[in-house]
Amino acid sequence: MLSLLKKSRSLIVNMKELLISLLNVFGCAFWVEILTETPNCTYYFGPFISQQEARTSQFGYLEDLEAEHAQGIKVKIKRCKPDTLTIA
Repeated sequence: MLSLLKKSRSLIVNMKELLISLLNVFGCAFWVEILTETPNCTYYFGPFISQQEARTSQFGYLEDLEAEHAQGIKVKIKRCKPDTLTIA
């Protein structure tokens, strides 16, 4: 029974990853876009299957940037397909 549960979870994870990949290919996945004034950078984190999942995940990224003393931080959740994850 435990083996069946593990296989089911693995299948669900694989299906979710496939769906995220498909959404990302078509530019429909959600991304967290974080712009900082100092340093002057744009960061993209994702892809996410939903806007809510992206919103929930943004706090960890913000903590990391604040720990690195980034200033002038602005966050957007958007559907996009970034070519580069960090733009300086």
